[in-house]
Amino acid sequence: MNWAKAARILVPVLIILAVAGMWLLKNSQNGSNGTGSPGVEDSNPDFALHVTENMNLEELRPYGIPIVIDFGADSCIPCKEMAPVLRQLNEELRGEAIVKFVDVWKHPSLVEGYPVSVIPTQVFIDSDGKPHMPKDPDSLGLKMYSTKDTNEHVFTTHEGGLTRDQLLWVLEEMGLER
Repeated sequence: MNWAKAARILVPVLIILAVAGMWLLKNSQNGSNGTGSPGVEDSNPDFALHVTENMNLEELRPYGIPIVIDFGADSCIPCKEMAPVLRQLNEELRGEAIVKFVDVWKHPSLVEGYPVSVIPTQVFIDSDGKPHMPKDPDSLGLKMYSTKDTNEHVFTTHEGGLTRDQLLWVLEEMGLER
């Protein structure tokens, strides 16, 4: 009889403690929301991989992190090869870098204003919000674009596919802190 009473009390208490423990474990990741960076929500459109409407770079620059915009298409072979890398880096580096993909065939108006003549083309913006100024532009075949009248550097791009290691190398050169 004593064991039956103890079991009736002990079992619900253990269940409550287990549920509370799981809740605490899930929600106490040092103030993080599971994205790897405090304050960067998974639903924040600024960190979404796929761009389907006009993107305002002025809203992204204040984050103070590197930005990579890949212009490609779902049906382009080199773009398909890069897609898993972009997806992984977008998830892994959320809050540390902004990684975007624009499908130029589905959303042709989104490429306007960018120097894109082939796909894939990546546009690189440093963590200070300015076009990336590579130490050695020839190492990856990076192109730098300037205005004709003022010679102001406005874009740094790469044409063609990049590997994960190559993208990480450029991101680190642009200020990615890992």
